[in-house]
Amino acid sequence: METGDSVGLLTRLGLTSYEAKAYLALMRRDSSTAAQASRLAEVPRQRIYDVLASLVEKGFATTRPGRVVKYAPVAPELAIDSLVARQRQELVQTEAGARQMIEQLKPQFAAGKEHTDPLEFIEVLRDLRAVSERFGELQAGIKDEILVFSKPPYAQAPQENVEGIELTATHDTWSVYELSAFDDPDFVEGVRRFIEAGEKARFVEVLPLKLVIIDAAVVMFGMEDPVAGDAALTMMVVEHPQLALVLKTAFMAIWESGLTFDEASELRGRQRETAPAA
Repeated sequence: METGDSVGLLTRLGLTSYEAKAYLALMRRDSSTAAQASRLAEVPRQRIYDVLASLVEKGFATTRPGRVVKYAPVAPELAIDSLVARQRQELVQTEAGARQMIEQLKPQFAAGKEHTDPLEFIEVLRDLRAVSERFGELQAGIKDEILVFSKPPYAQAPQENVEGIELTATHDTWSVYELSAFDDPDFVEGVRRFIEAGEKARFVEVLPLKLVIIDAAVVMFGMEDPVAGDAALTMMVVEHPQLALVLKTAFMAIWESGLTFDEASELRGRQRETAPAA
């Protein structure tokens, strides 16, 4: 067996790589000084004494007193059998300790399950990145439908939402946008791609809030600071089917009152033509 293989096997049994190398080096002679073992094992001189002492403690070597202390290897069948026996005993003790700990922790776990936060179905998000990540998680978990009031500020614009395009092709998707969306050509092109993928889209002059309703069960909506406005937008995620049902009813009423893409594009064009020059 190659030395490298032997070192690997010994380390898997619980020796360090230095200990394995030193033990194999000791086996090459009846006994060796620390200096000789260091050279044969290629273990740094400043480490060899600790390594040899550990081998003696683990039963892989013995010392031979003299003017210069020498170290002799213990027969592998004795050293390894002894090591495995100790590890087996340690494992038995560990298993017994684990069973005892399980019995101690089970009542605490059961008691903890009885105490829940009455508002744990409400999640508050204020960081734009956290909002984007949470929306991505909700979007990935959609089963049937998603309804969206889309208005600034956007955590992720339509032209950047690749996952949303793929979702639209397989799920029922409804969106309402503000007419101001037509002021951004990239945004408009993103909306066009969503519509081509199957999104049902409408446009209104102004939306009351940012809103996402998923599977008539989970709601994500924005609450503007009345003083700071968009600069201090707070998003809330609420898992509450009754609230989702009420908001879905309001969503559909606004969606029905909205304009189609072509109607909205034409109206926005007329508004820009008649707007007073700056």
